[in-house]
Amino acid sequence: MIDSLINIIILVLSSYLALTNVLAEKISILIEPRQSEITQATEVAEESTTSVEVSGGISEVPSDYNNRGLLPDILIKSLSYQKASVIDSTLAEPASDTSNLDLAGSIVNIYCTYLDEKYIRTVTGTGFFINKNGVILTNAHVAQFLLLEHIPSLGKPECIVRTGSSATATYEVDLLYISPAWIQKNATLINQTKPMGTGERDYALLYITNTITGDDIPKTLPYIPASTELLSIKTKGDTVTIGGYPAEGMLTGGNGFVPSQETATTTIAELYTFTADYADIFFLKGSRIGEQGVSGGPVVDSSGKAIGLISTKSNDSELGNGSLNAITLSYINRTILEETGFNLTANINGDIPYRAKIFTETIVPFLTTMLANEM
Repeated sequence: MIDSLINIIILVLSSYLALTNVLAEKISILIEPRQSEITQATEVAEESTTSVEVSGGISEVPSDYNNRGLLPDILIKSLSYQKASVIDSTLAEPASDTSNLDLAGSIVNIYCTYLDEKYIRTVTGTGFFINKNGVILTNAHVAQFLLLEHIPSLGKPECIVRTGSSATATYEVDLLYISPAWIQKNATLINQTKPMGTGERDYALLYITNTITGDDIPKTLPYIPASTELLSIKTKGDTVTIGGYPAEGMLTGGNGFVPSQETATTTIAELYTFTADYADIFFLKGSRIGEQGVSGGPVVDSSGKAIGLISTKSNDSELGNGSLNAITLSYINRTILEETGFNLTANINGDIPYRAKIFTETIVPFLTTMLANEM
């Protein structure tokens, strides 16, 4: 009876793959035929949405997730996951202190390789520590490659975290959470180099499991506190700092392709909402680091808090070369609550390895089935 139920669920989830996928990806994907030179696939993911203005001055863009019935509620209905989350949610960390913010130390490079019978695929993106315990916020289109570790029959994947000005292998990493809604809607992107879209639900959480050298993980890691407060139209025009590991022009070394960490200041050009009168995404004017590889990087306000997660390439013709889009941390906070029953703070605190274990046992089998169907 249980096996039949699982098969039905898998069939239903897999059917979602027929839906149109329009999510933008902003990472560098390098595909290497085993007997030929490495070539870089150039991605141009420009925003192309139609918007209408709603009350409060924030324009609305179409959402791919307006129908709540399309969102998987497996985690909401899982007693094991809810029990783990309830226990963890009572262990929230103290209020954030930005007086000693280490922006450079908080931003990391996520480097994944995937080897199958024909190709070596290399993915490089950005993430940042969101708490002192080593939890990393990044994009789902970067983190999805960690799911491939659960499908060994298809190939050999490996993801590590690199740190420093010149990306240096530092930590082993595992998946804590990835938006199931994003996977069900965008599983076909695993094989695409030039997807388009808004970056909606494009987020994931990773956590450090070991160091590459075998040394102990630092008890306290540098991090950028998250601000999940709603952003108003008054945020338009604010100066923000962005950071990441641009992939264009990166060097080839013993540790693969080695990007350098860069930061820049830019301006919030416009705010948009998917469903209500508060900012879910915002457009950033062009900067010198607005290129491949910075996807998953933070957008930091003047107080030193992360208010956004870089997700897609924007429209350079309107906003200048190197323009980007970002989803707000308040949007991530609201939607992760919809998917898990707990807010962002609760999801990044407590017994992280145990929470990750329950997530893996509860929903990863369904997610890997979707990806396997596309490989």
